[in-house]
Amino acid sequence: MAVFVRVVDRGSFSAVAEEMRISGTMVGLHIKALEEHLGVRLLNRTTRRQSLTDFGQGYYQSCRRILADIEDSESQAFALHQKPRGKLRVGCPVSFGVHALSPVTAQFLIEWTDMAVDLVLSDKSMDMADEGLDVMIKIGELLHVNTLVARPIAPYRSVMCASPAYIKRAGEPITPEELCHHRCLGFAHPIAANEWTLQREGKPVRAPVNITMTCNNGEALRRAALNGLGIIMQPEILLAEDLQHGRLLPLMSEFQPLAKPVHILTFANRQQLPKIRLYVDFLLKNFSASLYALNLE
Repeated sequence: MAVFVRVVDRGSFSAVAEEMRISGTMVGLHIKALEEHLGVRLLNRTTRRQSLTDFGQGYYQSCRRILADIEDSESQAFALHQKPRGKLRVGCPVSFGVHALSPVTAQFLIEWTDMAVDLVLSDKSMDMADEGLDVMIKIGELLHVNTLVARPIAPYRSVMCASPAYIKRAGEPITPEELCHHRCLGFAHPIAANEWTLQREGKPVRAPVNITMTCNNGEALRRAALNGLGIIMQPEILLAEDLQHGRLLPLMSEFQPLAKPVHILTFANRQQLPKIRLYVDFLLKNFSASLYALNLE
């Protein structure tokens, strides 16, 4: 069962063989024996790729839950006589994960040497159960979290800026109404529109924008802005060093992008497991506005 789950997670027999220090043939024998025991095929295999069968998909989710329950029980047993240990699977949006969660998690693993963390970074909407996550960082409004516990941390602040070269070439916008006359770079999101929501003295201001380029990766947008393509509105955590060194310049200081709420999510029935509680407490202790938000004043 454990070999089957790792094959699905890693995507190949060879990767699992290297991880478990067994031969690829032995991995295949484990999968074959499991399929023969169940009397049903779990994987569709070709020379180039493999995919789960319909039954295999459901069985994979069940196996993940069973293995997680076993690990949780072992973790509770270990907690009775020694420090927490085990692996956590943590989901997070890409930019926050790279620039904030990864360094804090590294510090956590330095302090707690018996722990391991599998970071899953994606800007797509993630379902904690489907992804087998123990902890997830959620940026934005919370929806449908009846079975989850949400702990807030500092809001996620963005900044609107452009390179000196772009400002020299196109001029600097002073009011939101002027943005439609500039080239703007937008994050490709299903609900994204051709307007940005700003705030002035706590009141929202909608600004129509002329989107020249969209991308589903903040780092790609950052590089386009550094090359002088246009105006970007992205998280300060992504742009902090560029702003500090003058490679990007903040615009329209009176009109600031709306900050987004950030929460740490865990399952209600698992939040008190020693390894999960330890990690979440570490995040709560270490995450503050000064850690990942640049003070531009």
